Amino acid sequence: MKTEILLSYTLFCIFGLGSAFAQEDPKILFEQKCSVCHLKQRPAYEEMKTLIAPPIMGVMTHVKDAKATKIDAVNFIADYIFEPTPAKALCMKQSIERFGLMPSQKGNLSKEEAISVAGYLYENFGY
Repeated sequence: MKTEILLSYTLFCIFGLGSAFAQEDPKILFEQKCSVCHLKQRPAYEEMKTLIAPPIMGVMTHVKDAKATKIDAVNFIADYIFEPTPAKALCMKQSIERFGLMPSQKGNLSKEEAISVAGYLYENFGY
């Protein structure tokens, strides 16, 4: 049942209806909730020392390399942000050593918002 609900929301997200279920536009949610830690662009040399998380372009490149379809990627992201574990992590070992695991976003985003943001990330970052 939980998988069916997640898949339904994912399909809404894929067809551009996901933000209707989220409280806000996914781009705005990303700006408010994710870009605090994840830069959208490649960091300038001076910014490298102050990064607290990998830039989202790199994160999404790893996700797209590991997940065959948009649905797989969106489901992975929506799951990972609520329950990050070393076993699920797709980044390089050095990234985890430097940044640690992403803190769970339980209570920071609803499941609908997470799916909406995940769809936005897939469409706008990586490759």
